[in-house]
Amino acid sequence: MFDINLIRENPELVRQALQDRQMGGEVVDQVLEADARRRGLLSTVEVLKAERNSVSKEIGKMKDPQARQEKIDAMRSVGDRIVALDEQVRQADETLSGLLAGIPNLPDPSTPVGKNESENVVVRTVGTPPEFDFTPLPHWDLGTNLGIIDFEQGIKITGSRFYVLNGAGARLERALIAYMLDLHIRQGYQEKYTPFMVRQDTLYASGQLPKFVDNLYHDHEEDYWMVPTAEVPLTGIHMGDVFEADVLPRRYTAYTPCFRREKMSAGRDVRGIKRGHQFDKVEMYTYCQPEESDNELVKMLADAEQTCAGLGLTYRILQLCTGDLGFNARVTYDVEVWAPGVGEWLEVSSVSNVGDFQARRANIKYRPAEGGRTQLVHTLNGSGLGLPRTLIAVLENYQQPDGSVIIPEVLRPWMGGIDVIRAES
Repeated sequence: MFDINLIRENPELVRQALQDRQMGGEVVDQVLEADARRRGLLSTVEVLKAERNSVSKEIGKMKDPQARQEKIDAMRSVGDRIVALDEQVRQADETLSGLLAGIPNLPDPSTPVGKNESENVVVRTVGTPPEFDFTPLPHWDLGTNLGIIDFEQGIKITGSRFYVLNGAGARLERALIAYMLDLHIRQGYQEKYTPFMVRQDTLYASGQLPKFVDNLYHDHEEDYWMVPTAEVPLTGIHMGDVFEADVLPRRYTAYTPCFRREKMSAGRDVRGIKRGHQFDKVEMYTYCQPEESDNELVKMLADAEQTCAGLGLTYRILQLCTGDLGFNARVTYDVEVWAPGVGEWLEVSSVSNVGDFQARRANIKYRPAEGGRTQLVHTLNGSGLGLPRTLIAVLENYQQPDGSVIIPEVLRPWMGGIDVIRAES
C-alpha cells in the first residue's frame, strides 16, 4: 500500500515522480479528494457516536418513563444515521485503498529519468562476445537438430508457446537450477522450497495485485493463484512478522516454475523459447534494515553477475530509467547476456531495491536494537538467474561447428558425465 501520508504532506513530489514514470498525476488529486471525503465522514460519525454514548448515559439516569422513551426514540434516528454513515465510511475506505494500491513505488533519486527502455543506461559490459568461424545457429534450430528441444510435443500437449526438453536438454535445465541454488547458498542465501500456488492476499502483499491481475493464472473455485515468480511466496512467508534487528539482513533463494499470461505480439519474440507462459527461475530475496538496503543492492547485483561469470557468458548491466521501472521498484539493474545465435542481449535478471513498498503492504517490520517503535523493513529481489534465457545463452555461446554444444565446466557435476551434447545424446 502506498503511504497516504506522503501524498498528504508532499503531493507535488508524488505527482512529479509519477510523471517521471510516464504516468499521469491525476491519481494524486483523486487520492486527496477520497481521503478528504473519508476523513469528513469519519468526523461526522464519531460526533454522532459520541452523542449516542452521552445520551445513553443520560437515559440510564432518567426516572421519568415518558421522557426516557422520547430520548430512546430520538436516538433511534441517530443510530440509523450512524449505520448509514458506517457503510459510507466502508465504501470510502475501499475507494481510497483501491487508489493507493494502484500507485507504483516512487523512483529512487539515483534512477535516471527517461521515457522508455530506449533510455536505460548501460553501466558496464563484462567480457567480449565470442567470435565464430561459422554462422552460429539460433537455439530453435540448434536445439531441434540436437533433439533436445521439441516444439511440436509442447504444442500437442498444451498449445502454442510451450515446448518439451528432452534428454540432455532437460538435464541441462536442471543443472543450471542446481548450479544457481548452490552458488547462492555459498553467497549467503538460505534456500527455501515454497508452494507454487498462493492466496490472493499473498499476491497483494508482494505488489502483484491488483496491477497484474490480467497476467496471472487463477483457480476460480478456490483462492489459489499460480506464482509468477518466487518473489511472491518469499514475501508472503513473513507477512505480519516483526524481526529482531540482530537477525537482519535475512537472505533467501528459491527455485520455482513461473506462470504468466504473456501477451505476445505476432512477430516479436515468438520464435524459440525466449518467452512463454511457463518458465523456470531461481530467485534471490533480502529483508534488511533501511540503512542497509543500498549495500544489499550492491551485493545482490554482484551475486547475479557472479552467476553469469561462472557460466563464462558475456553480460552487461543496465540501469533502468523511470519510464521502464517495474511497479514495485525504486531502482533496478538488469543483467543481460549475449546470445550470438539470435544476435541480441537477453535479460536474465532484474535486481531491484523495493524499499518499504512491499513491507507496507505485507505489514513486515523490525524492532530497532536501540529500542523504540517498530519500523518497516526494506526488501530487495533479483533473479539469479531466469530460465530459459540463460539456457538459450549457454546453448548458443557453447555451440561448435559440427552442431554439438560443450557443457560449461561449472555445470558438469550435474550432467551425469555428459561433457558435450551431440545429436545422439
